[in-house]
Amino acid sequence: MKKIKILIPVYNDWQSVFKLLENIDVGLEAWDSDVAHISVVIINDASMEERPINTSTYNSLKSIQVINMKKNKGHERCNAAGLKYINDNSEFDLVVLMDADGEDRPEELGPLLCKAYEYPDKIITANRVKRSESFFFKSCYFFHKCLTFIFTGKSIKYGNYTCLPKFVVKEMIKDSATWSSFSGSLAKIINDINQASISSIRGVRYFGPSKMSFINLLKHSLSILAVFKTTLLIRSMLFLIIYLFLIIGKMSIITLIPVIAVIIMMISVIILSRRENILEFNSSLDNIKNIEKLK
Repeated sequence: MKKIKILIPVYNDWQSVFKLLENIDVGLEAWDSDVAHISVVIINDASMEERPINTSTYNSLKSIQVINMKKNKGHERCNAAGLKYINDNSEFDLVVLMDADGEDRPEELGPLLCKAYEYPDKIITANRVKRSESFFFKSCYFFHKCLTFIFTGKSIKYGNYTCLPKFVVKEMIKDSATWSSFSGSLAKIINDINQASISSIRGVRYFGPSKMSFINLLKHSLSILAVFKTTLLIRSMLFLIIYLFLIIGKMSIITLIPVIAVIIMMISVIILSRRENILEFNSSLDNIKNIEKLK
């Protein structure tokens, strides 16, 4: 029997997280308790919204904990603190990270876990093959993936929706990059040998509009790039040298736009890389206000 922890960060979205729990519980009905002991850890990122009374009963989920934080730290740092909490306080074999809003579809949790059982020593990622946003956002996301590949050499097709074996969790909580960008930190570890994947369709939020705006996507992209700061700076300098050599005698405001954009990117990455603070990460559990059991 494997002990599986599902890690869900939440901020002012209790309606969604309770609906997600119900869908997860129903979706895992076929999983026998002799095969898997599945429990949930919810990281409440100092929500201002009052948590409603939940009268639902759960059969597949064996326990549900809510870790209430004192101060809001943001989605990525909730994931990081959650991994550290699980590692330090739980017996587990696998950790699954999911967003609370329904965009990480619970229908795909079963296939994700099946793949983890098939490949017990591999990281299982839910690779996006279809998204539900507007054409403009999809175009921006495609540009983000291309930019990441060009300047870091990493093709990142996944988000937070992943299944991590214990040894990977232990490695990630030692890396300061996890405190800034989960996807970026995981990309440092992952390769063709230690990764398997399932195809994933990005779901539609249960309630309200998506929180992944253009600005949030830009921050997300730069945070990943910041994890590979050295590689990015080297490739950026090479690009600037070659590009400036090619446009000698043809310089204008238009031809200098790529130069300005790359310089801004380099400065932004240097600034964002300061978020990778291992001391803050190591003391992240000091931010816990209290722990409640829903089941």
